Amino acid sequence: MAMSQHTKLRTYLEENPKWIGILFSALMLLSQVGTVAANGGSTNIGP
Repeated sequence: MAMSQHTKLRTYLEENPKWIGILFSALMLLSQVGTVAANGGSTNIGP
């Protein structure tokens, strides 16, 4: 079942190549947001 979904996505991306760039950009943005959120939760209290 997972392979058929993978094949459908691959076929769709082959027919619509602009979505490859859009998906790549979205994944990069999400990875950066996760890093910022993780760093925002930590604080340094000075001496």
